[in-house]
Amino acid sequence: MSAVDNIIEVRDLVVKYGDRTVLDGISFDIRRGEIFVILGGSGCGKSTLLRNLVGLMRPFSGSITINGENFTAMTDEERIEVRKRIGMCFQGSALFNSISVADNVALPLREHTRLEESTIQIMTRIKLELVGLGKFGDYMPSELSGGMKKRAGLARAMAMDPFIIFYDEPSAGLDPIVAAGLDGLIRKMQNTFNLTSVVVTHEMESVRLIADRVCMLDRGRIVGLGDLETLRAMDHPFVRQFFERRPNEDSGTDDGSYIHELTGID
Repeated sequence: MSAVDNIIEVRDLVVKYGDRTVLDGISFDIRRGEIFVILGGSGCGKSTLLRNLVGLMRPFSGSITINGENFTAMTDEERIEVRKRIGMCFQGSALFNSISVADNVALPLREHTRLEESTIQIMTRIKLELVGLGKFGDYMPSELSGGMKKRAGLARAMAMDPFIIFYDEPSAGLDPIVAAGLDGLIRKMQNTFNLTSVVVTHEMESVRLIADRVCMLDRGRIVGLGDLETLRAMDHPFVRQFFERRPNEDSGTDDGSYIHELTGID
């Protein structure tokens, strides 16, 4: 795999909050056109890594290269220009409740381009059609279901025709059927537009359906990197515990003692 095939390269990334090290010297590459999943338990550093990848914070040390350019070393103005070509799907959709679904999708085009309004409306309809919401442009976000809000958020992320889309827990709060539909949509976007997708999640069923490669984090370090079968075959204690859904020994759930204390039932 040559450097030209890597859309993102992360090298020796260290991120700290005060004296606490959250990401501890991690390095990895994201290949052009793949769905790359960042996986791990709560508090492992997934969200912090995502914020660094999209340029919402700067690391303590190390570098992030995007399309061959040092994203970490860019000025704020230069980073804004890169972010205009990056799509972001937020965990809670982050739609503006005071404007319609169509206006939410059109917002990036109105803010960052000089396109005619008629062109913006056509592009907005196209993006809504892509995610199955062509008939819902005039709806307000409050009138949408949870799954429809996620789709509207994806349509907005696609508005500027990005070369990469980041997803923050896309299946969070969705029932299994709706979540599976969203997973299929993520794969459809990748296949149709040759997008690179970076998905932060801990939903194993979603990982199984969409991941080309997986980066597993634990306590700010990478403990597994590869396709899903590679990770499943690993002997690393945390990787095995995660895939086997085994609780920590001090969780109070592994031997039933906590339930017995409350109910008297073994």
